[in-house]
Amino acid sequence: MKKDNWIYKVFLMTFFLSIIFSIVSNLITSHANIIVMSILTVLVIAIGIVFDMIGTASLTSNEATFHAKSTRKIKGAKESLSLIKNSVKVSSVCNDVIGDICGIISGGMGAMIALTLAKYINNNVVVSSIIVSAIISSLTVGGKAIFKRVAIKNCDSIIFVVGKIGSIFKIK
Repeated sequence: MKKDNWIYKVFLMTFFLSIIFSIVSNLITSHANIIVMSILTVLVIAIGIVFDMIGTASLTSNEATFHAKSTRKIKGAKESLSLIKNSVKVSSVCNDVIGDICGIISGGMGAMIALTLAKYINNNVVVSSIIVSAIISSLTVGGKAIFKRVAIKNCDSIIFVVGKIGSIFKIK
């Protein structure tokens, strides 16, 4: 049986990406007001939703479409094919690694928002944290549900855009 190092790579990638995202979000939010923290939290949620959409699109895209584009040397087609051929890994990284990290980071940022909100309006921290958690959960789950449908309907277009971006940065 072939030894698969993919699990170790995902573990290390998740570990280091989580450290980077946590440091950046903590540095930004530790000195920010509640409006800036809220905007950043929505941005982190949006990043998670976009990557979830990319991961889903990679699993449902049609490889034949990109073979035709690749033979005509259309920029981004080769990278799109690579994404589709590695769709399980792409989906794992986009949906699980980045999506989960964004979920954890947005939850941590939500806790900071709840504490700040409770302090500003002299409210119970528990009530504030329940409300903020509910909003973050609703935005995350609802956004992913909406954009999962978009990803399935527009999978080839989404993967082609990601492939074009990948061709600029030479990501394979």
